Amino acid sequence: MLPSVGRFAPRLPGLLAMSSVRPLRCAHQSSPAKAALRLVSSAASQPGLPEFRLDGKVVIVSGAGRGLGLVQAEALLDAGAKEVHAVDRLPDPSPDFARIADRAKSELGSSLTYHRIDVRDVPRLNETVQQIADRHGRLDGLIAAAGIQQETSALEYAAEDVEKMMSVNVTGVFMTAQAVARQMVRLKQGGSIVLIGSMSGTVANRGLICPQVAPQETEGRAYNASKAAVLQLGRNLASEWGSAGIRVNTISPGYIVTAMTEALFDKYPERRQDWANGNMLGRLSKPEEYRGAAVFLISSASSFMTGADLRIDGGHCAW
Repeated sequence: MLPSVGRFAPRLPGLLAMSSVRPLRCAHQSSPAKAALRLVSSAASQPGLPEFRLDGKVVIVSGAGRGLGLVQAEALLDAGAKEVHAVDRLPDPSPDFARIADRAKSELGSSLTYHRIDVRDVPRLNETVQQIADRHGRLDGLIAAAGIQQETSALEYAAEDVEKMMSVNVTGVFMTAQAVARQMVRLKQGGSIVLIGSMSGTVANRGLICPQVAPQETEGRAYNASKAAVLQLGRNLASEWGSAGIRVNTISPGYIVTAMTEALFDKYPERRQDWANGNMLGRLSKPEEYRGAAVFLISSASSFMTGADLRIDGGHCAW
C-alpha cells in the first residue's frame, strides 16, 4: 500500500525552499573529476566552443597505421592535440602516415609518432604506454581502433581463427585500455578512453553474404560477437574507472569504404550497393565522417558522457 500523502505534507514547505538548500556534493569525488569540472566551467566562459579543443593533450590511437584509426589520429591533431602516438602491428604505416606526420610538425606544431606493436604483445604494450606517459608527464586519451575481420561460414570457422579474432578484437582492446588506464590512475589526471566497436555488435547484419550457403545467411559471426563484447566491455570499464575520472565510451561505425572494403568489392561487386541499400541514407560512409566523433569523445565536450555507445551507421540499425 502506498503511504498517505498527508504524512509528507508538513515537509513540503521545506522542500520548496530551494534557496536555502545547499548544493549536493559527492564525498568521494576524485581530483580528476574536479579538474574536469573546472575545465568545463572555464570553457563555458569563453567564446566559441573551446571544450572541443584538445590543446596540449597526449593521446594514443591503436590501429592507426592506416584506415579509420589514422583518420581519427589526424582529427585529434587538427583539434589541437600536442602528441598523438599511433600503435599498430604493420611493419610500416600507410603512405598517408608520413604526410600527416609532416603536416603535424610543420603546420600544427605537434607530432604523430608510430610504434610498431601487436596489441597481443601485452608486456611490450604496457612498457610503451608507460614510456609515453613518463615522457610527457600526462596521458589524456586513447582510441582503441585495432581490430581484424575474417569472412568464414559459421559452419567452417576453425577454433584457432575464432581465438585469433577474440585475442585482437576483445583481449587486445581490453589490454590496451588497461595499459592506458593504469597510467591515468598513476598520474591522477583522469582521461577519456574510446573503444571502436561496430554496428555489427548490435545486430546480426545481413550485409556480409556467404556464397557457400543460402543468401539469407550471414557470415562474420565471430567478428560480430567480438564487437558485441567490445560494447559490453566499454560499459563495464566505465563503471569501474569512473571514480578515477576516467570516461569510457564506444563508437559503433556502419559500413566504411576503406582499402580493405574496396578489395572486397573487387571480389563481390554487388556488395557495394547491397550495403548502401541497408541504411536510411542509401550510401556507405567514409572514414572522415568519424573525425568529429573521435574529437567529441576525447574532448571535454563529452565530459558527462561515459558508458555510452555512439552508433554512426546511417540509420542501418534503426529500420
